[in-house]
Order: sequence, then C-alpha cells, then structure tokens
Amino acid sequence: MWGIVLRRLAISIPLILVVSLVTFLVQSLIPGDPARAILGPNGTPEQYEALRRELHTDQPVLVQYGAYMARLLQGDLGSSLFNHEPVAHSLAARLPVTLSLLVLSLLVVAVVGIALGMASVAAGGWVSRIVDVISLLGLALPNFWIALVLVSLFAVTIPLFPAVGYVPIDVSLNGWATSLVLPVTALAIGGLANVAKVARDGVAGAMESDYIRTLRACGVPRGSLLWKHALRNSGVTLVTVLGVAFVGALSGSVFVENVFALPGLGSLVVNATAQHDIPVIQGVALAFTVIVVIVNLVVDLTYAWINPRLRAS
Repeated sequence: MWGIVLRRLAISIPLILVVSLVTFLVQSLIPGDPARAILGPNGTPEQYEALRRELHTDQPVLVQYGAYMARLLQGDLGSSLFNHEPVAHSLAARLPVTLSLLVLSLLVVAVVGIALGMASVAAGGWVSRIVDVISLLGLALPNFWIALVLVSLFAVTIPLFPAVGYVPIDVSLNGWATSLVLPVTALAIGGLANVAKVARDGVAGAMESDYIRTLRACGVPRGSLLWKHALRNSGVTLVTVLGVAFVGALSGSVFVENVFALPGLGSLVVNATAQHDIPVIQGVALAFTVIVVIVNLVVDLTYAWINPRLRAS
C-alpha cells in the first residue's frame, strides 16, 4: 500500500513542475499586460515602463518563471498584481466553495449513476433504453448550457432555487444546500450519465460470467448477485470512471461557477486571466493540479482495496 503512495508522489512532483511551466508559458501568450490593465488607457509610456519594471514583467518569461519557482520552493505563492492580496489567502477563501461543488457533484454522480445502471440491469426493457437516452443527452450537452436551462426553469420560471450566489455552510446549512442544488445538478449530469452506462454494461457483462452462473445455480438470490458480486466485479471500472468524472467536473466547475456567480477557484481564475494576474493564475493551476494528484492517489488506493492482489505490486 505504501508503495502505491510513494510511486504516485514520485510521479506527482515532475507533473506539478511541468504544469506550472506550461501554465506560465501559455499565459505569456495571452494578449494583454497587467501593467496596462492597472494603469488603464490614460497611463503614460513612462508610467507603463516603470510599472512593468516594478512588477518584473519586463523580464524574459523564463526569468520570471525561475523567480516564481524560487519563491514557490520557499512556500510563497506570491501576491495578486492588482489587489496585492496573498495568493494563498485567496485560494484558502475560495477553495471550500469549489470543493463543496465538486464533492457533492461526485456523490450525485456515484449514487444516482450507479442506481440508474443497476435499475437498468434489474428491469431491462424500457428502463435500459431510458438510461441510454440519458447517457447520450448527458454526454452531448455542455455544462454551461445545462446550467442556463436550469436557471431559466427552476430559478426564473419556477423560483425554487436561487439563480446566483453562495451561502457559506457556517452561516446557514439550508442556505448552503439550496444555493448548490442547481450548480451541482448542472455539473453532475454529464458524469452521471457516463457512470450509469458503465455500471449497466459492467454489471450486465458480469451477470453472464461463469462464476455468477455457478452462484445462481447454488441458489444465491438475484439481488445478492447484482449488488454483492456483479457490482463488486465492476468496481475497478467504476472507480476509474468516477475518478475521470471528478477531474472532468474540475474543469467544468470553471464554467458553472461563473454562470451561478459562485466565489470559487473557477471564477477566480477567469477574473485573473482577464486581468493577466500571473501569480493568481499560477496559484489556481497549482491548486487544480494538487487536487488531481490527490484524486488519482485515492483512485489507486481504492483499486488496492477492491483487488487485494494490487497491494503487493
């Protein structure tokens, strides 16, 4: 088990370095300049050049990246070029919003997706066809379009939930849950559809295997065959799909947070990109990378729990 953790951590360190470098190089190609954005159209050329020297954006990109990595190795993520707030503080303030959205979405994807897949196998017929339709729609429709439709239906036409905004959980548990219903639904539909189809196909295939036929011949109830044996046999595939769904939801949260005006990492990075706020962009990219690393580690450990043979590898 510890070998899995050490291998994952060994892979993660160069991954974080590569992501930080690529992010730095890509953001340097984005049109715009933080000094110009700060001064506005009325800034003089002298003020512009002086501010660029102050922000160190007049230096070559690789020199800027080297200075950033030197600070990062000391635990310093830098400060925003605009409001001078430490990036670490901005991430700490907004991370709970994004994690609430992602974790609740994953729970919906896992519980509802697996339940739909199992219902499709158990009932067959028209239930199976409905799961196919849901899967097709869920995979084809983009998150932001689903979000806009949900706002139109359940916040405007039928005002059941707020269209925008976020209530911290320590302020009101009910307000927190209500403010996340529509964002979580918009973010979960694509992954839910995929998990439902994978669960249905995996369990249906397992039900045709020899050992399931043997258990059925021994008088094991159908419910036990489905939930205890066939579903566990599909566990590795389902864990993989859930991990992919979580990582996909991480990118989808950027759009969903902006549609619902949630103060999370997604809206933070969009604003930072518009302002060319390099330290904030780098900080959010680092946070997203660390989240992906943690998710992959959890997936690997879950593999080992499902299949004990992997623990010795």
